[in-house]
Amino acid sequence: MTNAESVLSQTDIRRAESGKYLTFVLADESYGLEILKVREIIGTMAITPVPKTPAYVKGVINLRGRVIPVVDLRIKFGLEEAEVTEETCIIVVDVNGAQTGIFVDTVDEVLDIVGEEIEEAPDFGVGVDTEYILGVAKTNDEVKILLDIDRVLTTSDWNLLGSISTTDMEKDEVNQNEEDNQS
Repeated sequence: MTNAESVLSQTDIRRAESGKYLTFVLADESYGLEILKVREIIGTMAITPVPKTPAYVKGVINLRGRVIPVVDLRIKFGLEEAEVTEETCIIVVDVNGAQTGIFVDTVDEVLDIVGEEIEEAPDFGVGVDTEYILGVAKTNDEVKILLDIDRVLTTSDWNLLGSISTTDMEKDEVNQNEEDNQS
């Protein structure tokens, strides 16, 4: 690959990442998610713990009849758990056809980030996984880590979350099947 092709390839990547991002804060650091992945933002609500799940899975919520798993990104990223405040919220994201809530310290704003403001994820060397980082945006003298929510959680995470996420309709079907089997 020539130097010009390499530069063109990096430009294509940056252009593909241009767009609107919902930014939020975890432990005084700013992160961003592609706005198209965000379904809604809700305040904290009662979270029902699910036994035998990893520590970063806070539990499930009932959101208008849908049971949605909630993941604490602080714990997933190896940060200290924080106290819930009035600004703490849950961002409901749609990933792989399933909705999942991510627990964050506070939602900041929606930013329109252009490709020239985005750099590739830094290389931290062997043993540091940065696949979940789309890039690093430099906006308004701040740095925001842009996350690929599809990769923040691994396949085994999604399999676990999918097994604890159901809709009332699915529950009704299971209950009906159980009743049919007992007759």
